[in-house]
Amino acid sequence: MAHPKHKISKQRRDKRRTHDNAVVPQLATCPNCGATVMYHHVCPECGFYRGRQIINKNVN
Repeated sequence: MAHPKHKISKQRRDKRRTHDNAVVPQLATCPNCGATVMYHHVCPECGFYRGRQIINKNVN
């Protein structure tokens, strides 16, 4: 296995890792039922997306 010839400094290592972070998803409220929904996704509670019903959900 290959071995490094020189020590990688903490600054250089951390610069490489700047984009390795977790991203918090953007959330919105459904205008139809008020549930929390991820952007560009069908509402899991009522099945609406952009004002149209995409999935038929049984409301009891």
